[in-house]
Amino acid sequence: MLVTLFRGKVAFVFKSLVLALITALLLMLTQSAFAQGQYVIALFLAVAIILLNFTYFSKKRVPLKFFIPGVILLAAFVITPIIYTLVMSTYTYKTGNYISKEQATERIKALAVEPDSEGTAFDIVVGEFRGEPALLVSDINKGTYFISTVSDRISFDVSILGIDEYGVANSAPDFSALEAGEISGSTAAKLRFKYDDPYFIAVESLNVGVVFRQSLEYLESSDQFRSLISGDIYADNGEGNFANLNDRKDKLEPGWRDPALFSNYIRLFQDDRVRDPLLSVFIWTVVFASLTVLTQFAFGLFLALALNKPIKGRRIYRSILVLPYAMPSIMSILIWGGMFNTEFGAINEILGRQVAWFQDPNFARFAVILVNLWLGFPYFYLVSSGSLQAIPSELLEAAAIDGANPRQVFRKITLPLLLQILSPLLIASFAFNFNNFNLIYLLTGGGPKNQLDGEIAGATDILISYTYQIAFGSNLQDLGLASAISVIIFIIVASISLYGVRKSKVLESFS
Repeated sequence: MLVTLFRGKVAFVFKSLVLALITALLLMLTQSAFAQGQYVIALFLAVAIILLNFTYFSKKRVPLKFFIPGVILLAAFVITPIIYTLVMSTYTYKTGNYISKEQATERIKALAVEPDSEGTAFDIVVGEFRGEPALLVSDINKGTYFISTVSDRISFDVSILGIDEYGVANSAPDFSALEAGEISGSTAAKLRFKYDDPYFIAVESLNVGVVFRQSLEYLESSDQFRSLISGDIYADNGEGNFANLNDRKDKLEPGWRDPALFSNYIRLFQDDRVRDPLLSVFIWTVVFASLTVLTQFAFGLFLALALNKPIKGRRIYRSILVLPYAMPSIMSILIWGGMFNTEFGAINEILGRQVAWFQDPNFARFAVILVNLWLGFPYFYLVSSGSLQAIPSELLEAAAIDGANPRQVFRKITLPLLLQILSPLLIASFAFNFNNFNLIYLLTGGGPKNQLDGEIAGATDILISYTYQIAFGSNLQDLGLASAISVIIFIIVASISLYGVRKSKVLESFS
């Protein structure tokens, strides 16, 4: 009954409804992306719509019906982020250099103002005068009142104005005031109103106007800024900023995302402030991943060998050993963090000492390795137990008959066969711990480190947590440099994974 229900017209109608809903959702997202100027995303979604409908409304493309969804998701969530990270690594993309050059130029124009020497401010009423945005200005100190538009300034006698108890004008002929809720969204809040050249009045708040003057002039023909005060010229320095030709350190903010090609990669090797901490972090990352795999595998194998023999209560012991693997790792890491607390931690209570585990680099690294051992040994216990069962007992019996003692059997037969079986898993575990961000971030935060001296890399930071600190961990967020490090991490991990795949020979089954 169920088989016939999902065939023929019923199945076609159901499939059509599902595709119609998916297509409608993707079309909505495509339109939204196109409206926001995200043309690449809009094109990708449009192609996905065409492929899905072309594939599922055809009866002759059965393999594609299983293949296309995976390809679309792979492109969207794996390939696209990789490409985007690679592209961003070739840009000057950091704090102060987020937007495009056109946007940065407009922002500099808008921000390149300074108040007059006296810091003059007026009481104002924002509104319209004869159909155009205007300010009704009250200079209480001088007892003068005028209306200022974008192009004109019109003085009024106090006798024809409405004056409140504070001496502030609130009404004038041909002038209509805006409500308080309308001011922030009106164009008047963004305009410059006539005062005395080169000064103008800008809306500072609902009822206050401040006198400013333009401090920079944009020279469109040469794509430069000229200071109206000192006469200095600010030109594109090729690094995403307009810089003073007389003082290259004097830059205008904000900057823009500027193509830097391989500059971020060159910085990794030539800039001492980047190279030295990166080198120490890389060495610790390799040591951390290697020690983690070695200790987890050794401890897991030891337990597997101990419980491989028939002993009483073996099932209970096995269940207990799997518990750390069954618990959420985040919860376990946070619990261990509390246990290592200097003043109230259970470990210091047991030792009877006040050990500052997360203040000393060596103690912090030991704690990281110990916690990761706790999190990872059940996995290696399980795989080692399964692998021991796969070793033919005849080999072990033959070795014992030939006079080999247990140590020789383990060293010459058991361990080589286990390494042959588990080597891909060991390599995969190394690659995983190479990027074990959760452990470092939740347990030590990458510390200890001296933040007062501007240190970004801590004693327990690995490459991925160091990259996070560069991208998001300080006031200066250098996303371009972080992207370059991410590309290098990807190359290293991809190489390790490829080696593991080739070593396991899993691809040979497809040849």
